[in-house]
This record gives sequence, structure tokens and C-alpha cells, in this order.
Amino acid sequence: MRDLVIRDDRAAGRLEALSGGEVVGRIEYFVLDSPERALVPVHTIVEPAHEGQGIAGALARELYGIAAREQSAVAPLCPYVVKWAERHPDEAPPAGQTLLTAAKDWLAEHPGRF
Repeated sequence: MRDLVIRDDRAAGRLEALSGGEVVGRIEYFVLDSPERALVPVHTIVEPAHEGQGIAGALARELYGIAAREQSAVAPLCPYVVKWAERHPDEAPPAGQTLLTAAKDWLAEHPGRF
């Protein structure tokens, strides 16, 4: 999509893809502070009318870009982001098991969040 704009709504925990001013996709995530700072994507959603246009991949790439700029890790719990990271190891450093476990524990302790 040529007119795709991605914005980080950190307060809401959403990385949003906009086209023509309309939100057409998003990654829902939280920020983990311990055992190290990490962005933790939980869900990737693309509106049905916009599927197959590379929006989810653009969101995943930007999430890893934000993490790199902030010197944070990414601990993906979202199945799409896990698969994207496996296909793009040069852009998506793997998270350690301790970090992934901490992310899963945080999510279990905050069941209403996602």
C-alpha cells in the first residue's frame, strides 16, 4: 500500500497502520520492563478488506524497528509476529527463553488486558 502510515500509540498499546486516515491494521502489544525492557506483541489484526496487502508485515517490521531504535528486545507472543521473525532473522533478533517466559507470565497476570 503506497499511502500506508504507521503510528505508535504507546499509551493504548497499539501500533496502527493507517490508509487514507483509516486504521486498517494493528499490532496490540505491551512493554515489559523486567528481566529486560521488551516490546511484547500479542495480536496482529488486519481488517478483512485490506488483507493480503503486506500490512501485517509492515507492522511487524516497524515494531522491530522501534525496538531497535529504543534498544529494546522484542518478545513475540503473537503467532504472526513469531512467524515473521523466523522469516526475517536479519531484522528480528530472537528473544531468550527467560524473556519469553516473563512476557507470558505478565500476560497471565493481566488477563483482561488483551
